[in-house]
Amino acid sequence: MFTKASEVTDLLVQASTEFVLPRFRALADQDVQEKSPGDLVTVADIDVEHFLNAQLPSLLTGSCVVGEEAYAKDPGILERLSNEEAVWLVDPVDGTVNFAHGRETFCVMVALVCKGETVMSWIHDPLSGTTAFAEKGSGAFWGDQRLRTPTPPSFSQLHGQINFAYFDHDMRSPLKTRANEAFGSLTRLGCAGHDFLAQARGTRHFAFYRRLWSWDHVPGTLLLQEAGGRVGLLDGARIHPADRVQGLITAANEELWFKIKDFLDNYL
Repeated sequence: MFTKASEVTDLLVQASTEFVLPRFRALADQDVQEKSPGDLVTVADIDVEHFLNAQLPSLLTGSCVVGEEAYAKDPGILERLSNEEAVWLVDPVDGTVNFAHGRETFCVMVALVCKGETVMSWIHDPLSGTTAFAEKGSGAFWGDQRLRTPTPPSFSQLHGQINFAYFDHDMRSPLKTRANEAFGSLTRLGCAGHDFLAQARGTRHFAFYRRLWSWDHVPGTLLLQEAGGRVGLLDGARIHPADRVQGLITAANEELWFKIKDFLDNYL
């Protein structure tokens, strides 16, 4: 089994120090581009991915890298998550839009997928300098602190998010009205990594995503599950690391997960 978890953390710290933090609130116009309308990439994304692509394989013989920016040029690389023995899945800057606009909610994420199963993940917050780490069967940690999702409060005090665009257009307005009445607050972070981390730490309690790419959901899914949370698709389908998942529910525990599912099922 791979045992160099701290070396991955060190690489994330180095990448953030060298390529992310110097660009935060200092990006020039030419440092930000659109891969497609509304889908931004910055020089920080590109430089972090190049750095990790060069460094991570040396930590595990025979491993390869699948990165968000590499996928933009070669969508076929996602097949590695199903076909390769060991794959490093990289999101060089999760929350790129936030980063590009000088907002503080962004992170760097990596997951290790072995034979199609996520076995380790890292979520590094460059601004705090702290890394969340999870290992399948061994728990989740925020720095040196063991993460265990606390018992969530009542519906009227829950904090989370719902992507209403998942639902048919005529269902969105009544769902939004009912959700705003039922829950304590609904806010979108624009960064899946920080959302998963907040749920694992208990400062947020649930989320419903319209769709997420592999690099968005794989690292955080393992972290939240190892902290005691539950993750699953609204339609009950199995989740594979290579999937671009649609209709993903995440929650602090199994009981809350089913309550959120029941709430959403009424609008399908």
